[in-house]
Amino acid sequence: IGKQDPRICALVADISPAGSMVKFREEFPERFINCGVAEQSMIGIAAGLALKGMRPFCYTIATFSLYRPFEMVRDDLAYQNLPVTVIGMGAGVIYSTLGGTHHTMEDIAVASAIPNMTVLAPCDPEEMRLATTWCATESKGPVYMRLGKAGEPDLTSSVVDPFEVGKIRYLRRGDGDLCILSYGITMKMAFDVADRIQEQTGRAPSVVSVHTIKPLDTAGILSALSSHDRVVVMEEHVPHGGLSSRVKEVAWDNRVRADLSCFTLKDEFIHYYGDHAGLLDAHGLSAERVIRALV
Repeated sequence: IGKQDPRICALVADISPAGSMVKFREEFPERFINCGVAEQSMIGIAAGLALKGMRPFCYTIATFSLYRPFEMVRDDLAYQNLPVTVIGMGAGVIYSTLGGTHHTMEDIAVASAIPNMTVLAPCDPEEMRLATTWCATESKGPVYMRLGKAGEPDLTSSVVDPFEVGKIRYLRRGDGDLCILSYGITMKMAFDVADRIQEQTGRAPSVVSVHTIKPLDTAGILSALSSHDRVVVMEEHVPHGGLSSRVKEVAWDNRVRADLSCFTLKDEFIHYYGDHAGLLDAHGLSAERVIRALV
């Protein structure tokens, strides 16, 4: 994209130049800025660049791309409706052993509350590529994009349903019994749950990528609720303000009677040590727990 559009620029906050941005930095050094441990300045610089016609991407660990510079994201970017993409990598509790300062458990709620802000959470490298292309070429305002850390598996390269911002995407179409709604880094677990339920029961669950949290595809959510006997939401986020809350809101506002279950992180901070899988299990977000509740 950087080759095609000279307005594309990248700003990072103390991300190693030998890391994931090395190719862009080497090819377009005049459009790459490492702002250091100065996330508020990073957002302010991006706002200034956008006002001059550039299309900046701000990239760092999610807690530091959204929480620390929140005032600047709200006032500099969203208030002025500037086309800046704020990328939060390592979302959820994937930075497990680095502790609470690196756990991003409330970011969907925080970002979704900001007017003008689009919130995206692609589930694999291909959805991330498509989402990034949309941000660079079609977005009219600020975007918060929630990502994992690295090494996410390919889940969508053979999917028929197209990726469209603002629309849910069926990655698998089941037999109408169960539908799993998820996004981002939790999608791998959603596929695991779907596979194991099909092995145990012979019933094929639908699996849906809700890659656009805001604006939410209300019509698509209503269709999923009405066309399946049971609907499950799985997300690596606190119970309030994420996809679970939004789906419940859609069901209530439209007077939909649905067998709806939500599996999220607990509404509490983590004060113990463990790897990613261990922290998720301690929070009650595991494939085993979901399967026990459904089978």
